[in-house]
Amino acid sequence: MGFSDARFDVNLSILFTELPLLERPAAAAAAGFTAVELWWPWPEAPVPEPRQLDALRAALQAAGTRLVGLNFYAGQLPGPDRGALSLPGEESARFRANVEVAADFAQSLGCTALNALYGNRLDGADPDAQDALALENLALAARAAHRIGATLLIEALNAPESPRCPITSAPKAIEVVEAVNAATGLDNARFLMDLYHLARNGEDLEQVIDRYTPLTGHVQIADSPGRGAPGTGTLPLEALLERLHHNGYRGWTGLEYQPGERPGAKAFGWLPRPLRAAAPTTPATP
Repeated sequence: MGFSDARFDVNLSILFTELPLLERPAAAAAAGFTAVELWWPWPEAPVPEPRQLDALRAALQAAGTRLVGLNFYAGQLPGPDRGALSLPGEESARFRANVEVAADFAQSLGCTALNALYGNRLDGADPDAQDALALENLALAARAAHRIGATLLIEALNAPESPRCPITSAPKAIEVVEAVNAATGLDNARFLMDLYHLARNGEDLEQVIDRYTPLTGHVQIADSPGRGAPGTGTLPLEALLERLHHNGYRGWTGLEYQPGERPGAKAFGWLPRPLRAAAPTTPATP
């Protein structure tokens, strides 16, 4: 696949952040992109005011940018929370309150991928109880995703940056994917293969791609070390995307890197402008 055949989208929660949220879709479009993804845009509000949802929807539509990925509520990102669905008490309740709101917003924009971040281990909490709570909430999210024809994504973070997250390897993420599919019978949970996080974990990326591409619903990239743009670190990202293509991956590749000293459109100098706009396709059925 390499860069020339990839279907790139821009994560507007980590790129173009020098701009207010509602100005970022237009900035992405001006830089040549037609697809975007977002972390949950209101970290303090799992159920925002309807006017906030309407304003963001209008900004995406006016820019002509397609929303291809959306996180469920996960607390403050980036930050120490790193997820909510496995946290007992208020945070888990906030996640559950968000599930249908996020699914409805995604459906209104034709978005067919919803990412559910697992959450940290907590001092004094039983890990088994946290995992049981997580599975219950992931099943709830999978059913909401199924209702709108979407895929539920399960992501592995990296242990150096998220030492308290229990999902810090590809095999562990796949284990959760399979548990959710077994619990719901819907078979709409898939792996979010973030090559940056997996590289920071020291995993063999070629082996991960060869083994898990069939269960992969979305890919994200940043170079490592540094989480910068492709070419700022040591990862052979073009070759890895080519390997994904060889193994049958045809989904979106999210640009989820930090722009460093080149914010705005300058952050995409590594990618020729003709390769930024993805041709319209019919979303695959989960």
